[in-house]
Amino acid sequence: MSDRIDKLKLEPEKQGKPLVDKLQGYFSVRAVGQRYRIVYQVVQEQVVVLVVGVGRRKEGDKKDVYRLMERLLEE
Repeated sequence: MSDRIDKLKLEPEKQGKPLVDKLQGYFSVRAVGQRYRIVYQVVQEQVVVLVVGVGRRKEGDKKDVYRLMERLLEE
């Protein structure tokens, strides 16, 4: 998974899928055989890629990485 995060150093906004709704402004890329997602934000002014979450994709499950990120970002 760290290899996938390292690849975000080059053109991170072109690698990930832009997220929508409550996660607008964040991107997601697949990792570890597409079972995990890396959720990140690109801060252009500072040339920083901030990884804000990594977890399994389980659509409809309370432990789905996107549902967890929505809850964390609301706080």
